Amino acid sequence: MPNYTLKVNGKSVSVTADADTPLLWVLRDELNMLGTKFGCGIAQCGACTVHVGEDAMRSCSLPIATVAGESITTIEGLSKDGSHPVQEAWKEIDVPQCGYCQAGQMMTASAFLKVNPNPSKEEIRQAMHGNICRCASYNRIEKAVELAAKKS
Repeated sequence: MPNYTLKVNGKSVSVTADADTPLLWVLRDELNMLGTKFGCGIAQCGACTVHVGEDAMRSCSLPIATVAGESITTIEGLSKDGSHPVQEAWKEIDVPQCGYCQAGQMMTASAFLKVNPNPSKEEIRQAMHGNICRCASYNRIEKAVELAAKKS
């Protein structure tokens, strides 16, 4: 099996995996980073969202060979102490019910706010529509994104 070097949350890591192994499983099984969740396995729900460079991407559909050498940020790397504006807003609004999708929601929101720091409600809905919340906390998610934009 080949060896791959990644920069995960600012640290260089080396992993051995088949070229087609999804990044999600490398993060969870090899690097013990459990914040990124498995949801659907077909890049449709967003539970596995991480940043590759500055872009929010679904780690369940990213073969490790395609992200070798890339800078990857997981929910664990969004901030060291939970002080990222998105994390703060999530806490203030009390967004999660079950919480399963929330890491992916926050990763999508933080990438979106980097490119659109002052979004309208419609822009927030459009940006977040690809992330599924089984508990239907969509109104609180939208409010938290609005609040995070004000905090940034």
